[in-house]
Amino acid sequence: MAQGRRVVITGMGAVSGAGLGWKPLWTAARDGASVIRPLEFARDYPGRIRIGAQVRDFDAADLIDRPTLMYCDPFTQYAIVAADQAVAEAGLERSTVGGADCAVILGSGIGGIRTVDDGLFNLYAKGVKPEPLSIPKLIASAGPSMLSIRFDAHGPVFAVASACSSASQAIGIGMQMVRSGMAERAIVGGAEASLSVGTQMTWEMLRVLTPDKCRPFSKGRNGMSIGDGAAMFILETEEAARARGANILCRLLGYGTSADARDPIRPDVDGASLAMRRAVEDSGVSPDEIAYVNAHGTATALNDPTEAEAMGRIFGARLPEVAVSSTKPVHGHALGAAGALELVCTIMAMRENVAPPTINFLEADPKCPVDCVPNAARPMKIRTAMSNSFAFGGVNASLVVQAAD
Repeated sequence: MAQGRRVVITGMGAVSGAGLGWKPLWTAARDGASVIRPLEFARDYPGRIRIGAQVRDFDAADLIDRPTLMYCDPFTQYAIVAADQAVAEAGLERSTVGGADCAVILGSGIGGIRTVDDGLFNLYAKGVKPEPLSIPKLIASAGPSMLSIRFDAHGPVFAVASACSSASQAIGIGMQMVRSGMAERAIVGGAEASLSVGTQMTWEMLRVLTPDKCRPFSKGRNGMSIGDGAAMFILETEEAARARGANILCRLLGYGTSADARDPIRPDVDGASLAMRRAVEDSGVSPDEIAYVNAHGTATALNDPTEAEAMGRIFGARLPEVAVSSTKPVHGHALGAAGALELVCTIMAMRENVAPPTINFLEADPKCPVDCVPNAARPMKIRTAMSNSFAFGGVNASLVVQAAD
């Protein structure tokens, strides 16, 4: 186990297709109520696959002041709203949460792609010049920068862009900073707002999207559905949290990351298992103590068997006893925000002692020999849990959390 201060999570917030806040997200995941629906775009979509988990009924003007909103692509808007929720739940104030020793780290795979998509459409199709503030809205660092301004945070502030592992890496790096003393507090998470005509079409052309239902680990699976959203967390030392009487949601014990260094899009069992092994070693717990894994579980032909084999290397003969579920069929695959939304589900699974289901499951696939909690939630004791994120480019990240005593 890495030496240093014990890190806890004292606040979290979310924006997702389920609504505003982590509670609707968790309720949907626990109850298996999918928010993947027919997509609604302002422009005609010429493609075939027209489902995803869009954020609906989100009026940024009601939640963010106009001077700030001028600089915010939707991915930054989601991050700000989720961070506001996390700060409030942590029992902190916007005016005092930051300071010289507060870090802000945000993961996003694509950043301000909506600003790019809208700007290029207006330029090429309509001959309209881009908005003057397009650049500060679309850069990947816009999200963490605007968060640092909002919360007056003067510590390390940066974006992590590693596709679908972005949020988990951002959270893990934040944990390392607080643990080591590089920061006293960290505002961390992930945000993505990629659902647009252009991006949906590019995903469709990659042949990884399902036309009907996302079915992780199931026979008959045929791909994933994209989702938008954000989830943010407040990290601090357990000593500081207890000293101020904060409600501790959980301990953040371990973080492991690795690179496949082999193929841009094909998952690799060696890289995935290495990230998990490093997270377990960093946490100081035994694999036997982990009762639940929130899997990356994309429902693609190659990812699910690879992840199942990698988990087999970590849990060995005990793998069939570990509850492993993917919540992506509920909230969609949120790309750079996926690890953050799924960490919310992992934390709440532990706090409520219930493993959320992998919905849309048809029948077992011998290539995926895991107990994926098919179709219905399962009450069970969960003290220690893991969340996995594996990305294009061969970037892997795993987190280990544990219930606070």
